Amino acid sequence: MKVYVITKKCCQCGSCAAFCENKAIEWLDHEYAIVQELCDGCGTCLEYCPIDDAIEEKVSEPA
Repeated sequence: MKVYVITKKCCQCGSCAAFCENKAIEWLDHEYAIVQELCDGCGTCLEYCPIDDAIEEKVSEPA
């Protein structure tokens, strides 16, 4: 399964959160974060993020 994380390169514009159909991206402690339990790995956040490498795909560990 694909897992995404928001890096420190994020400009805090909120584009990713606005287009996330699962509402998996939340504003926490003055920055956006992906709530892994809500993320289905669709990659929509990558499509709408204006900053290269602000969202990275990580390999998830098998359960």
